[in-house]
Amino acid sequence: MFNNKNCTKIVDNGLPLVVDMEQVSSCNTNYRTALWTGEYLQTTLMQINVGEDVGLEIHHDTDQYIMVAEGFASVYIGQNKDVLTYKKGVQEGYGIFIPSGFWHNIVNTGNRPLKLISVYGPPHHPQGTVHATKEIAKNSEKEY
Repeated sequence: MFNNKNCTKIVDNGLPLVVDMEQVSSCNTNYRTALWTGEYLQTTLMQINVGEDVGLEIHHDTDQYIMVAEGFASVYIGQNKDVLTYKKGVQEGYGIFIPSGFWHNIVNTGNRPLKLISVYGPPHHPQGTVHATKEIAKNSEKEY
């Protein structure tokens, strides 16, 4: 999954995994990389480039927790996609809890890539998912 000589190769195989989350998040340069997928839980790593966003989305049957590992962002959440009533600036160390059925988006407002760690319960993407760019993610995957 990672090419940098300081980055450990990790395979999303559902087996037990103990990993330095700060390191693997820093190593990820893909828009989305599934780090670990189990039967009831999934963790993905994301990199959102400067000025870009995750994209407005909703998960009807999945709760989501997102931790900001690096960077600065604005978070938008609401029950109506046209009225995102919750808005907050976040930075490294912030956690974002999104219940199923809520629209949400995260916009990189910093001057370097935004690194996110996203945990889904139950899993939202197929095991082993890697999307190099947001465009690839949009074109290659339907909701899991």
